[in-house]
Amino acid sequence: MLPSVSQNHYQVLGVAPTAAAADIKRAYRQLVVRFHPDKHGGDVRYEDQFKAVAVAYGVLGDAGKRATYDHQLAQATRRAQDTQRQQQYRPASQHVYGVPMPPPTPLRTRPPAGAHERHYQRIPQQRVRFNARDWLLTLLFIAGIVLAALAVKVTMDRVSASSNYEEGLRAYARGDFSAAYTFMDETLHFRPDYAFALQRRGELELLVRHDSRAARADFQAALRQPLPRRVAATILYRLGRCETALGRPAAAELRYTNALQLDTTLSAAYLARGKARLLDLRQPALALADLDQGIAQRRRSQTPTPWHYLQVRGVALTSLGDYAAARAMYFQVLQANPRDGRTHFLLGRLAAQTRDSAAACEFYRRAVALGYEYARPAQEGCQ
Repeated sequence: MLPSVSQNHYQVLGVAPTAAAADIKRAYRQLVVRFHPDKHGGDVRYEDQFKAVAVAYGVLGDAGKRATYDHQLAQATRRAQDTQRQQQYRPASQHVYGVPMPPPTPLRTRPPAGAHERHYQRIPQQRVRFNARDWLLTLLFIAGIVLAALAVKVTMDRVSASSNYEEGLRAYARGDFSAAYTFMDETLHFRPDYAFALQRRGELELLVRHDSRAARADFQAALRQPLPRRVAATILYRLGRCETALGRPAAAELRYTNALQLDTTLSAAYLARGKARLLDLRQPALALADLDQGIAQRRRSQTPTPWHYLQVRGVALTSLGDYAAARAMYFQVLQANPRDGRTHFLLGRLAAQTRDSAAACEFYRRAVALGYEYARPAQEGCQ
């Protein structure tokens, strides 16, 4: 069904006057596709409706124009209601037993004056002059209008940002990361300093889009806003992940440390700092202390520790010469992931360090069989 040309912009788009900005945009996109002239062989009716939809969205899609249009629409509605009430009103004195009375005839005491009796006098026009008080009032009036428009725009931006953020959270929760990123991006278009939207978009850039630089920029912007300590600690931990991905281990260690200063229960930061200290900074003793702290916290909270951190702990124990504990840790990893070729390779290196060549070659063979090609040179050395 085509909308009538007499409809207002809300009726053209088929939305309620209280509709959110996202609903207006969605309705516009659907109607543009529906009424596009190319789909109807250049039919003039659909071309007119296509233009009407574009004009309606041009007003309702802009927060400031929409606020002005809503005000004008309300005034027009009130005027129409007043006109209707005036047409329905009839003075009781003009009806006698339901029959309208004729209008009274004007009372004349003499014939109208002739042209020779009429005198016309030209009234001189006076120039309007503004004094200082008038200019001040005018400027105050203009400033009031500007401030009111700014207040309306800020309010509408906040409403639109909140609506998009909620939609983004719902998409994030159901695993629709592409839609979640789009909603977070729209949120930050209306409120560039919205810390929680910056945090969520940064997480999507880091974990889904693998764009560590963009994620780091979003996390840094979020940290410039006032945040609860736990939220700030989580963002600092994510920022450390970005620095690690960008090859900045010292900066990553500092971010993890800052996160733990705000929240000492953040086990993920302990584990990540331990891994960075071992593999990037070559500090096995400090790394082992961090890994033990993170694993202990996860045990207390009954949260499983990712197996690769147990593997890293085995490497730290090997570096410190505690071969028995390292071997026990590697076998614990194999219980969780028996087909991990890297763990077999690490067991082979451990056996080589303890001068057990037969066991080392067997572990290298298993690692290569499981697809871990880095173990192939070591296996070839056994032959």
